[in-house]
Amino acid sequence: MNAQIEAQYWYPVCDAHALRDAPVPAQVLGHEVVVWRDLQGKAQALLDQCPHRGARLSLGQVCEGALQCPYHGWTFQGNGQCIAVPAMPAFTPSAAQQARAVAVQEAYGLVWVCLHTPAGSAFSTTAHVLPLFAAEANERLRKLNAGPYEVATSAPRIVENFLDMAHFAFVHAGWLGDAAHAAIPDYQVTTTADGFKLVNAQAWQPQSSALASQGAMVAYTYEVKQPFSAVLTKVPDAASGVQAGYEESIALWIQPMTPEHCRVWFRMAIADFEAPADKVLAFQDTIFLQDKPVLESQRPRLLPLQAGAESHVAVDKASVTYRRFLHQQGITFGVC
Repeated sequence: MNAQIEAQYWYPVCDAHALRDAPVPAQVLGHEVVVWRDLQGKAQALLDQCPHRGARLSLGQVCEGALQCPYHGWTFQGNGQCIAVPAMPAFTPSAAQQARAVAVQEAYGLVWVCLHTPAGSAFSTTAHVLPLFAAEANERLRKLNAGPYEVATSAPRIVENFLDMAHFAFVHAGWLGDAAHAAIPDYQVTTTADGFKLVNAQAWQPQSSALASQGAMVAYTYEVKQPFSAVLTKVPDAASGVQAGYEESIALWIQPMTPEHCRVWFRMAIADFEAPADKVLAFQDTIFLQDKPVLESQRPRLLPLQAGAESHVAVDKASVTYRRFLHQQGITFGVC
């Protein structure tokens, strides 16, 4: 693993509830990893390659909380220590027989990994923290995870699409927008300590929330603090019939598998506690699956950062700011 800036961030790799008795393989930034639970139920992660003969450890099994290679039965703890070589029961494995440990933690109902840990340091001192989802602490909001959705494009293309309101009237016509109300009023972009925010952003929607009784303008705030994640908060206009103080937040978290292939996760915080979860998730499925073919059609799939590579107009200031942010961060994965 290299120490590229992208490797210093945390990425979701599986639903925490789906991680049970068997190892789960995942791919992040072109690296294969495997996650499993030890005897205490704590998530563990290694690079998905046995140091002995290079077999995929995820094809093996969990034995008393440790991960056993399917090829020769070498067995590894979560810190990478080999604790058994069955063909030589009396052998004490050395550092040369260790697997490569990967930082792992659970949050928001997902299992996350971070590929880069500075030499000699604890996992907790990795350069960046998990993406913050402030709405998580709001007990008045219901929390649900949607996804993952597999998309054959780069992580930056997906984030840029998430920040783009001008496509609502066409890609999501009848759901999040309408061609007769396609105009997007001017909005502001403000710089924050670790990224940027879009404020006073508005778009007309046929039904501005699950609780709305009619179409209205919806006020959006978007915030980007890390290269491959973003959070939006939306507040429907009072004319929609929604009670004052109602808002909802949606976090976008991407698992960048390769430069042109990703998994996408959403964490939703909504005020509707009545609708069945499958109905709420079906709506999110519909919206993202409208985005997917458009995202996969874009060429290049890597997001161009050089000036003049693609045309921009004033309403695209969010995209321009995001591309500048990636350039300033030194991001090279998923861009060109």
